[in-house]
Amino acid sequence: MEHPLLIDYGPVPGWIILIILGGLSSSFFLFQLNKAIRLVMLGSPDDRFDSWGIRIKEVLFGWLGQKKVLRDRVAGTMHVLMFWGFLMLASDMLDLATANFFSDKILPELLIGPWNGVVELGYLSALVGASAALIRRVVFTPEKLKGKSQLEGNFILILILTITTTSFIIESKEDPIPWEPIGVWVETLGLSDSFAIASYWAHMLAIFTFLVLIPLSKHMHLVMAFPNVFFHDIEPMGKMRPLAVDESGKAVSLDDLDIDSFGVNSYGQYTWRQLIDGWSCTSCARCQDVCPAYASGKSLNPMQVIHDVRDYANENAPILLSGGQPEETMMQRITEDAVWACTTCNACVDVCPLYIEHVPKLTDLRRNAVMETMEYPEVLNVAMGNLEAASNPYGFGTHERADWASDLDVKIGQPAEYIYFVGCAASFDERNQKVARATISLMKQAGLDVGILGMQEGCSGDPARRAGNEYLFQMLAETNISTFQELGVKRIVASCPHCFHTLGKEYGDYGADELEVFHHTEIMAKLQDEGKLPELDKNGKSITYHDPCYLGRMGDIVEEPRAVLGGVDVEVDRHGKDSFCCGAGGAQMWMEEDSDKRVNKIRAEEIAATGCDTVAIGCPFCSIMVKDGLDSVGSEMDVKDVAELLWEQIVAKDEEIQKSIDINA
Repeated sequence: MEHPLLIDYGPVPGWIILIILGGLSSSFFLFQLNKAIRLVMLGSPDDRFDSWGIRIKEVLFGWLGQKKVLRDRVAGTMHVLMFWGFLMLASDMLDLATANFFSDKILPELLIGPWNGVVELGYLSALVGASAALIRRVVFTPEKLKGKSQLEGNFILILILTITTTSFIIESKEDPIPWEPIGVWVETLGLSDSFAIASYWAHMLAIFTFLVLIPLSKHMHLVMAFPNVFFHDIEPMGKMRPLAVDESGKAVSLDDLDIDSFGVNSYGQYTWRQLIDGWSCTSCARCQDVCPAYASGKSLNPMQVIHDVRDYANENAPILLSGGQPEETMMQRITEDAVWACTTCNACVDVCPLYIEHVPKLTDLRRNAVMETMEYPEVLNVAMGNLEAASNPYGFGTHERADWASDLDVKIGQPAEYIYFVGCAASFDERNQKVARATISLMKQAGLDVGILGMQEGCSGDPARRAGNEYLFQMLAETNISTFQELGVKRIVASCPHCFHTLGKEYGDYGADELEVFHHTEIMAKLQDEGKLPELDKNGKSITYHDPCYLGRMGDIVEEPRAVLGGVDVEVDRHGKDSFCCGAGGAQMWMEEDSDKRVNKIRAEEIAATGCDTVAIGCPFCSIMVKDGLDSVGSEMDVKDVAELLWEQIVAKDEEIQKSIDINA
């Protein structure tokens, strides 16, 4: 069969038709791509050109290897088949657009067979993936897709099916070799030359149509995914950035701070890397599926936030690209209700296969609302006022910080090998004071040199920072760091994951680079390994464990709490890094929540479903929220911190020994 490009169609040669169609579609694609790039580059500066080794590795495993995509085994496998398939078949365009000139004149003869085999495997892989995806969408429609338009997605899949099936027909007319078994089989069907020619043009038309649709749809991620993954945030998950940094990359002190605006209010105040997210989103809804605010019926949908940024840019492109500023602000587009519903659990960031950074877009808006426009939930004024006046959100006097330890004979405000950073909840909340007592007692029992800061301790600043009051956070951080330096503090133990995260991963920007911060379950697990603390005897109790977001997902402390417990009898369905939020993070602890939209109730139902007697906790806020949630669902499960369970066992055995001594005496 003569190649379709070399045939005249009336007075017009085939190659002219190809140039016209290809030129039009390519021009449209490049025009739209240029527009998107210009809109992205309106963003503020963001230095993401460091640590090339880490970035290249993540591209290899995250983009090419699709590691996060495959966390969803069903949809992920379909996507991977199409993605890897297109990578393998892409070079076939060199042949299709040049009437086989590439394979006949350029490709070494030794490589012709393997190359054809790889190309055919690519077409087959894409065919299988697209067929499975289309069947899933039409026949076994996932719950999250029901009631939503699937026209775009289905049409794209049909285009892929057209591209793949026609390729085998074209191949069958080009003397397929053993490396092309499908082409050999199709050849036996005896299809006519005219049908093959029609298939060629259907193939090319589908490709050109796809090229036009890419920049107009979610499939723009085919272009933007690579830079999005390469320039992903390599800092610890959930780590927020200072208001300003100096040449060394450290935060500018409050005394030297001189900036005109705070956070984000306009489109261009987002960084260029944050703006790429909008064109990288595949609308897979994985972030939506794991968002506690969305699950509880609030107006926040992390996927919609990303769409809002992109749609805002496209709708206002003429104004933005001409240097103007639309009347609508980013807060108005995303909405206040959505911005203030976020718990900053970072489940959306963790699950996103394209490394989209949802949470910073919301916390940056909060910064502007709190420190510039002064438009934020009034209920936060109480906690923020208390933090500023008393260095704790409860409003208790600093002289009361160590009252819980008055009878424990512990160093207060003195140098020690380990400083137990008690945190506001364990200092002032009666329920969590028991956790503080248990933690100190266990460390002393193991022979550690441990002390507390007492009235010299201030809030780590987490509530202020997540609520957007970055100035107040930095004030608290600088004060605490000054105290650490005066006392020569090198190692800190925290039972609050929020303090653990803030002190260990964020204070380094403010001068506490060499500070070692441990969660109390880490220390307990280590001491058990060394034989300095006993193994936990459950005494017939069945125990499950709730992973705090700031400890498991963001802190990567998953196995240590379970090791202290001697294992978990029944895991909650969502656990470890996939744990579901209790609802207290992101300063939600200090805000009001609708009674019919409570995150902790959802989590409590999941915990109660384990049927265990006790749920072990590793966070003071989780302890409060989970207990409240369990009460609301009528569960009588005990809620105990990991430290409490171990210390209660030691106390019980000591009492048993003392009782035995008294009887024998």
